[in-house]
Amino acid sequence: MIKIKEAVIVEGKYDKIKLSNLVDTLIIETNGFGIYKDKSRLKFIRALAEDRGIVILTDSDHSGFQIRNYIAAGVAKDKIKHIYIPDILGKEKRKAEPSKEGKLGVEGMSDELLIKLFENAGISAEKSTQTDPVTNYDLFELGISGTSNAKQNKKKLLAALDLPEFLSTNSLLSYINSSMTREEFLNITKRATEN
Repeated sequence: MIKIKEAVIVEGKYDKIKLSNLVDTLIIETNGFGIYKDKSRLKFIRALAEDRGIVILTDSDHSGFQIRNYIAAGVAKDKIKHIYIPDILGKEKRKAEPSKEGKLGVEGMSDELLIKLFENAGISAEKSTQTDPVTNYDLFELGISGTSNAKQNKKKLLAALDLPEFLSTNSLLSYINSSMTREEFLNITKRATEN
């Protein structure tokens, strides 16, 4: 697994699942064309680009390029790295039929090819500086996950961190561990959930 600084932007949940086994970073889904209507998600992606840079990895079909161009239009060129998957005809295992254009998407690429594409784009692993990462258990202990008031506490924490409400617990953990120290997180959480 390679740990990278940049957040990776993909189209859907199966792309995210595929990459989660290969890349240790924050991975955000556009929900396909849903990005056109989800202004908070687009704003979040642009903030991530400004803060840490983004890698756009969409399918090589027409839709993938539309989504890529839509996101890239509002981000400084030096804050984006593009990874393009090759045109490989076929069908993903979970699908009954091939896509409209008959090409494999991100989820259909082999692990080896995806790692090579990251390397070819000049995206290399960075050393982790987090020696005491925040865990799911910490979120439970703090009432952010798995408790009766977790939903309200998580919402307060997301607001305090200026993060969108759609962020999953796993994405929140990834963001926290790549953006702040454990102590900073504990202080922010305490202030956010006391109100």
